Amino acid sequence: KCWADAEEYRRRAGVELVRNRLEMTARLGGGVVIMHTVPELNSDGSIPEPLKKSLDELEPHARKLGVRIAVENGRWPVLRAILNAYAPDYAGLCYDSGHGHNDGAGLDNLEELKNRLISVHLHDNDGKSDQHRLPFSGTIDWERLAGILATSAYTKYISMESNMGQEGISGEDEFLAKAFAAGERLSAMVAGMRRR
Repeated sequence: KCWADAEEYRRRAGVELVRNRLEMTARLGGGVVIMHTVPELNSDGSIPEPLKKSLDELEPHARKLGVRIAVENGRWPVLRAILNAYAPDYAGLCYDSGHGHNDGAGLDNLEELKNRLISVHLHDNDGKSDQHRLPFSGTIDWERLAGILATSAYTKYISMESNMGQEGISGEDEFLAKAFAAGERLSAMVAGMRRR
């Protein structure tokens, strides 16, 4: 099942799965389903046909449900092509800070596309691997990221995608306390920058 697969039966199964997730998200009161896409565009810079076909098929269903598709950053050219092809009330950006830090240009790209930001996966790393550490425990420029978030289209909660195993913490209570503190600190930074 893959919504971007060249094999039609796999693509159709992937579309049905995404349709199911859109419906589930709507029932739960959510407004965004986060998706990964193909790694490359066609040689002419266009969206590969299977992915375009799936996005086109899903658009009326997503609009009817009031749920948008957020494409997570991985390959910026693919993401830009999708955002250029589809309106903001259907498709937007999910910024994954770990992926953005590892590619070396994440914050520059986010700054450029911040008006299309509809979801976030925030976590930290050393810029070399996707470690899913708590914010402020790696080398991401959280001051700059908070400033971009404060001036972006994103107005929801700070959503972290951190992993206890990467923190060297053995107890869940300690990890959750540190995660809560990191989230509060980041939320306060963003709120403070919005007031400026």
